[in-house]
Amino acid sequence: QVQLVESGGGLVQAGGSLRLSCAASGRAFSSYAMGWFRQAPGKEREFVAGVSWSGSSTNYADTVKGRFTISRDNARDTVYLQMNNLLPKDTAVYYCAAPLFRGERIPSTVNDYKYWGQGTQVTVSS
Repeated sequence: QVQLVESGGGLVQAGGSLRLSCAASGRAFSSYAMGWFRQAPGKEREFVAGVSWSGSSTNYADTVKGRFTISRDNARDTVYLQMNNLLPKDTAVYYCAAPLFRGERIPSTVNDYKYWGQGTQVTVSS
């Protein structure tokens, strides 16, 4: 059974930074792409960023491109999301996710992912 545990959320002022972490267990972490999603109140869950199994390729939503950076440490079975220049519209619960299948492609839709963490709240004040 795959388990994903996020940490690092919190309250920050606009323009500030946070670093989210997601610790994975239960299967060969380094063989799978990983993704971060977020869900704001009353809105659908949306893709934020994804990283390939090796860490050599990344993919970002247009709304966070240039401000967020996804990375992974396969030796620690952990994926990170560095968030800079945070805006009030970034306020949401952030989820780490893992797909069911291996592959070179970085999935970017909710249905592509099988396993989810419990989420961590990020609140950006204006």
